[in-house]
Amino acid sequence: MYRIMLVDDEPNILSALRRLFAAQSFLDSDDFKFQVETFDSPLQALQRADDGAAFDLVISDYRMPGMDGVAFLKAFKKIQPNAERLILSGYADLEALVGAINEAHIFRFIAKPWHEFELKSAVAQALAHHDLLLDNQRLADQVRMQRGVISKQELALRRLEQDSPGITKVHWGADGSVILDEIELSDSAAQEADKWLNSTK
Repeated sequence: MYRIMLVDDEPNILSALRRLFAAQSFLDSDDFKFQVETFDSPLQALQRADDGAAFDLVISDYRMPGMDGVAFLKAFKKIQPNAERLILSGYADLEALVGAINEAHIFRFIAKPWHEFELKSAVAQALAHHDLLLDNQRLADQVRMQRGVISKQELALRRLEQDSPGITKVHWGADGSVILDEIELSDSAAQEADKWLNSTK
C-alpha cells in the first residue's frame, strides 16, 4: 500500500484528487493501493510528515497562502527525502517550474486542470521510480554490510528510519528526560519554513 499526501488550499481540488485515488480503476492494477491524507495547509502537512508517518508520494499545489509549493516541497524533502514529489499549478509560470525542478527536485510538474490520464501516468511513474530507488538503496546497503562498511545494527536503523522517519531520533527535555510527544517541526523543516516566510515580507 502506498501512502500519498495531497496538499492544496482549495477543498474542491483536494476532494477531486481524493476521489481519483479512491477509484477502483485508478491505475488498473492490484499492485496500486493507496492510503491518502489531505491537507489544506502546507505547515500542517509538514507537521504530519515530521510526526513519523512515511509517505511514498506528495502532490502539492504551487500557489498557496502562507507557503508556496516549491518552499513546501523543499522543506518536505528535508524531512522525508525518499518521497517522490509532484507539483500542480494552474499558472503557466516557467520560473516556478524551473524553481520547482532545481530547488525541490520534483519528479513532475502537472498543469491544472489536469488530464486524468496524465496524472495517472505521472503517479505510476513516480511510484515506480520511488520503488526502484528504495530497492537500489537496500541492495547498496547490503553490499556495504557484507564488506564491513556498515554494521547490521546500522542497516537495521536505516531501514527503521525509512519506514518511520524520525523514529531513530530522540528528543531530550531540559532535565534529561525523553520527550515522547514532540509536536514541533524538526529544526530543518522549521528553518526552511521561517526562511520562506521572511523572504515574502
